[in-house]
Amino acid sequence: MIPDDPQERRLLIAEYVLGLHQGERAEDIERWLALDAEAGRLAARWRESWTGAADLLPPERLPPHLWRRVARQAGVATPWWRAGWASVSVWRTVSAALLVAVVLLLGPLRAPAPVYTVVLQAPGEAASPGWRVTVSADGDLQLTPLVTGQYAADRSVQFWTLENDAPGPRSLGLVEPGRTLVIPANRVGGVESGQLFELTLEPQGGSPKDRPTGPVLFIGRAVEI
Repeated sequence: MIPDDPQERRLLIAEYVLGLHQGERAEDIERWLALDAEAGRLAARWRESWTGAADLLPPERLPPHLWRRVARQAGVATPWWRAGWASVSVWRTVSAALLVAVVLLLGPLRAPAPVYTVVLQAPGEAASPGWRVTVSADGDLQLTPLVTGQYAADRSVQFWTLENDAPGPRSLGLVEPGRTLVIPANRVGGVESGQLFELTLEPQGGSPKDRPTGPVLFIGRAVEI
């Protein structure tokens, strides 16, 4: 279903342009963009913004083992010019590009107070966004799943944040995989640019200590819009 709220529509198209929707959901969005001229123009502008954002990032050479994997999956031999191709913008740091793109695509907000967004990604997987965090002008936080995941029944997913000058992480509660979580401002506390957010896999009921004890599932830093 296409949302009625204009900001939610902008965010939906941003996610679609970044390739975060697949299958029937992507087909529904494509039909909407084809029928809604304004939405189609907005998608075209955001594609241009995405390309410009990627061009601002420094090149990052694709690791040789990943090149071999790409070549195997494509069923072709690795060409002699692979070193040059490995450094072009398409292989640049995707995690930073995602954050820059979100900032560009959402456009200016009318609220005077800072608003933040975070793209939580699997560690070491720059092209694997799993959750999106948005913090409103009132300080309320919304954690939205971009992927579905299943974990053992005796494990819990716990949400953490770490302020830049804090001595340690602070729990924001347990998360149900695949479900949106809204946390009021009085529980979130102040948020600032660069603040760390992460999801970890903990024993059932949450970490037995005042810090994460299990592996990090997704992690990211706040960017001010």
